[in-house]
Amino acid sequence: MTRKVADCRRFPSETNCTLTITGEEDEVLDAATEHAVSVHRHQPTPELREQLREFLEDEKAKA
Repeated sequence: MTRKVADCRRFPSETNCTLTITGEEDEVLDAATEHAVSVHRHQPTPELREQLREFLEDEKAKA
């Protein structure tokens, strides 16, 4: 299974967040949702989870 990455650096924020989360898709989605709520003050809605899922990228293979 391909690991996924959520990288806050891809999105402008007031805090200039640099967090990157890597792991299996469900793990990353759970952690990214918690982070978005606790740090970026988003509301924990199903719509937020779906938006975050769309932002996930495949982890690049290491050379």
